[in-house]
Amino acid sequence: MSISSAIVKSSGLVRALTAKGILDANQLDQLTTEEAQGRSVADWIVNNGVVSAELLASTVAQHFGYPLLDLAQFDEHREGVEADLIQAEKGLEAFVLNRRHGALSVAMADPTDLSTIQQLKFRTQLQVEPVVVEYDKLLSRIEKNDPSQGMDDGLLTDVESESGGSGNEESSPDVDDAPIVRFVQRVLSDALKKGASDIHFEPYEKSYRVRFRIDGVLQETSQPPLAAKSKIAARIKIMSRLNTTETRIPQDGRIRLTLGADERKIDFRVSTLPTLFGEKIVMRLLDSSKSLLKLEQLGFENNQRSAVEKALAKPHGMILVTGPTGSGKTVSLYTFLQMLNNDSINISTVEDPAEINLPGINQVNINERIGLTFAKALRALLRQDPDVIMVGEIRDLETADISIKASQTGHKVLSTLHTNDAVSSIIRLKNMGVETFNIASSVSLIIAQRLVRKLCTCKSPHPQGLQSLVTAGMTKEVPQEDWTPFCAVGCESCNGTGYSGRTGIYEVLPVSEAMQELIITGASALDMERLARQEGIASMSESGLAKIRLGITSTEEILSATKAD
Repeated sequence: MSISSAIVKSSGLVRALTAKGILDANQLDQLTTEEAQGRSVADWIVNNGVVSAELLASTVAQHFGYPLLDLAQFDEHREGVEADLIQAEKGLEAFVLNRRHGALSVAMADPTDLSTIQQLKFRTQLQVEPVVVEYDKLLSRIEKNDPSQGMDDGLLTDVESESGGSGNEESSPDVDDAPIVRFVQRVLSDALKKGASDIHFEPYEKSYRVRFRIDGVLQETSQPPLAAKSKIAARIKIMSRLNTTETRIPQDGRIRLTLGADERKIDFRVSTLPTLFGEKIVMRLLDSSKSLLKLEQLGFENNQRSAVEKALAKPHGMILVTGPTGSGKTVSLYTFLQMLNNDSINISTVEDPAEINLPGINQVNINERIGLTFAKALRALLRQDPDVIMVGEIRDLETADISIKASQTGHKVLSTLHTNDAVSSIIRLKNMGVETFNIASSVSLIIAQRLVRKLCTCKSPHPQGLQSLVTAGMTKEVPQEDWTPFCAVGCESCNGTGYSGRTGIYEVLPVSEAMQELIITGASALDMERLARQEGIASMSESGLAKIRLGITSTEEILSATKAD
């Protein structure tokens, strides 16, 4: 149910917390803003850090005189409770405990939620006796006991019935539909809890699914009714301030949510795409708190980290980070900027778009529709007395030329390219039309990178031992050292995948004088690759092998990331 001003004012829970001084006037105003839409009062209070779920439950029970129950100690199977009574709780923040003497005992975090109580009375034709429980335990129990993949699908049962049950009829995009609002809110919340980087809403001819990308791998999380696709799309468009009536062309938008007592800002970058059977929507989660890492957290080896620090310490020159989409280039660049950021340096960025807000750094979003391209914004930045410039991506000769000239005139320039390895970046710049002597004199460091999943603590020694490296093609012969590679197993904490979190593997190539000579003479990529190995530069596969040796990841992950033969 959406929180309106009238609901807030009439809520017994809000009045009680206000009377006790727990909820102040400023928070009361926030409760009625657009960002609170689609959430119950209890949900808003707990998830915005006003009070903890435990304190809320004890305060409510004491103030209103309702019994307080630890739901974790209650029998989750609810033996003896009729199926129709359990079905009645679907889509509500309520959990049926038992039936006694013609009344229904129901666990609730907010016993003053008259709407929920009235719906339960209507569905069961029984009196409702609330029992106060902690909000987080209530949600956990609801999701655990819902046979249709947790609360998400249950929230949408009303939508399915509106289409006559066929599942193929389009429903009008009524963005005020409470089940839709709560469903979208729950998907966003679940994505944050599970550490997803992207959310995919995908309509097909006879089905509709939601998938999360977790640690780089897509996982299906729910299958909402097909009839709900238009309403879900409309709800997300409203939240991201897009045109809800336009379904024929792609649109891009953004949602910002503030969570917890620490007011953590979470941005969702929204992209819509018209497909054969409806609009596909992809939302990318941009959590600044997780993206601002220290250099040692990125996964560099000691010698690689030293090379990066040396390049960052230079007053000028270009540092290129290369790799495919999703390889962590942006996080690396922001980490470098955070290291350089201080009151004595002017740092400016040109991005498409700026993914993470960095205090103390001037960030510019390009807008090609009005002519604000990378090149035009970069020219403007050069008139702003910059010390450090970060260019989101070098896409064309004009941008490359301006960036290189900036690095040659006393500026430190950081940017990205889409190439497979470090040496390929040099070839890519040459193919753009950049003169070889300009590349040699301006580029000081090239970093090629990939992200690989880290093994969960449930990992086990590989049954083939070191022979598995030879079988996989990582080495030509069994290493003589005494160590054991690990493989993925799978447990409850990693959802059976065997992996938890990700780290980087890198090829860090400082452009030495010998490399500069090869660049100027137009040497082939093979010649430059050979020189890099002679200078002791570890390839990405070798960097991955070091991670295998440390037990951080598996052989399969490294092979998947590097495509080693």
